[in-house]
Amino acid sequence: MARNEKLPFETTLMVRDCCLCLHIQRAARNLARIFDDVLRPLDLTNGQFSLLMSLNRPKPAAMKSVASLLAMDRTTLTAALKPLERRGLVTIVQDPDDKRSRLLELTPAGHRLLTDAFPLWQQAHAEIEQPFAAGEVDVLRDQLRLLSEDPATRG
Repeated sequence: MARNEKLPFETTLMVRDCCLCLHIQRAARNLARIFDDVLRPLDLTNGQFSLLMSLNRPKPAAMKSVASLLAMDRTTLTAALKPLERRGLVTIVQDPDDKRSRLLELTPAGHRLLTDAFPLWQQAHAEIEQPFAAGEVDVLRDQLRLLSEDPATRG
């Protein structure tokens, strides 16, 4: 038998007002737009900045560790790396210790672009944090980190 029931509109309003996922997605989209606008003069997106920053390490990074840090699957990470590799900002090489694994590294051009982008990011970040009271942003970051953890690993 088909169900013809409809959820009441009040339910929609309750979800709109209470859903953490919705509010975090809206905030993330807004923040991404802000950083995309700031980084546009460098032909860089917020996602690309985060990816390049994740590769700013003393040694080449394993694709698996970068994917984990950015909460991406390896297929999505590979797709995100392609334009950066074409621009000569990133190299992708076979791991000599594990032929199935790939290592990711910034090129000198990638380091230069990241050096140019960081002050833009830093200024925008300061402006975003400015309306918050002292300590609120740190509390928010801690709460977001908690929500970012894999539920299976939470103690």
